Amino acid sequence: MFQEHLTYMKVKIHREGTNILIILLLILGVINASAWMFIRPAAIPIVFSVISGILYLLVLNFFRSPRRHFPGDSKDTVVSSVDGTVVALEEVYEGECLHRKAIQLSVFMSVFNVHANWFPVNGEVLLVRHHAGRFMSAYLPKSSTDNERSTILMRADNGQEILVRQIAGAVARRIVTYAEAGERGTVEEHLGFIKFGSRVDIFLPLDAKVLVKIGDKTTGGITEVAKLRPQKEA
Repeated sequence: MFQEHLTYMKVKIHREGTNILIILLLILGVINASAWMFIRPAAIPIVFSVISGILYLLVLNFFRSPRRHFPGDSKDTVVSSVDGTVVALEEVYEGECLHRKAIQLSVFMSVFNVHANWFPVNGEVLLVRHHAGRFMSAYLPKSSTDNERSTILMRADNGQEILVRQIAGAVARRIVTYAEAGERGTVEEHLGFIKFGSRVDIFLPLDAKVLVKIGDKTTGGITEVAKLRPQKEA
């Protein structure tokens, strides 16, 4: 019944949020019903109801899951994995998986962004690895190596390796990764979801042509963030 109501409202909710929204609705319902029955003056229950409504709409907005179709040619294209703001773009040494220098492109998601994560390229998933860690603000540079995170290594269709890292933040306490080693992913598919504020890093080959800059806004599954060397040159 709950899911049918959401469909009727033409709001697609991510599967990670369905149970949370149902539980939150029940809790808020009990609190507000009790307030209206036992608390006077009526202004107090009214305030409870308004705050509850705003809170529920914020959580509902967080778990929205828009259907997106990449409009361009995905060949040799790296697409943003998430909605958010580019907060880092630099050459680094990636020592956990690639063991070489790469271009790190980091996108920070606020609680107001869609938190579904898309595959950045069309290709094969080579490795999926979870790392325990801290829960510092995902906006900080050290969160890429110190925070709780999941690493997904892919081989793009042109043979080049792309690394994606889902990073938990100070609020986010659960990273969900759907990608599995050996499967194929495309830029229109979800690789995972991070709950309540977080960051995603994409590590690109040094010869990739970066198409965004720090401060740019990205849309997951839509915004082209880089171009890889054509396959015949790779």
